[in-house]
Amino acid sequence: MRFFETRATAIITIVTVIVSGFLVLSGSLPYWAVNAGFIPLRMTELGIPSDHMFVVPAWATPLTATLIHGGWAHIALNLVMLVYCGQFVERALGTVGLVVLYGLGAYAAAAGHWAFGPESVSPMIGASGAISAVVGAYALLYGERRAKAIGPVPAGVVHVVWLAAAWIGIQLLMGLAGFGASVGANGPIAIGAHIGGFLAGLVLARPLLLWRYRAA
Repeated sequence: MRFFETRATAIITIVTVIVSGFLVLSGSLPYWAVNAGFIPLRMTELGIPSDHMFVVPAWATPLTATLIHGGWAHIALNLVMLVYCGQFVERALGTVGLVVLYGLGAYAAAAGHWAFGPESVSPMIGASGAISAVVGAYALLYGERRAKAIGPVPAGVVHVVWLAAAWIGIQLLMGLAGFGASVGANGPIAIGAHIGGFLAGLVLARPLLLWRYRAA
């Protein structure tokens, strides 16, 4: 499978590397983390009257937060997962389907993060929540091929649970090691964001697949 054959995955990856890398190298990461990261309290207050204090409006921060990473290890881990799972998912859902999944996954991740701490003022940054939606879709679409059933538990369910646990576990270890994983409301990573994004991927995978082949 060639990287540039899956255009949406390639473009999202390249743009994220360019923007995140520039913020890290320029030293402007702290400024943009606050101004373009997702801060739960801004949504709790509906962005009023504090929205004028920020460069990016509150409603857009679930998307802009995906372009901000805490360091090179954070960028690398997220984008390796995006490239691997994204190419498979995009081949199944199409370019538009992947973009819709990624965008809605970012908002679902923000909602999950908000639910874990609606009064938090810590900015959530990183694409791992949106990528979790891609990972969730990958797990559902390709699960039966990648795992074996355990007793009465179907292979697809085993794969979904294993992949979710592995992805969140890796993010947690990165956060504990201080490698720049996304800040969460109650810990070193935004666990609620990963859960929200992953569930969005599970929910959206089949509808997007049916939508792509609606005329078939």
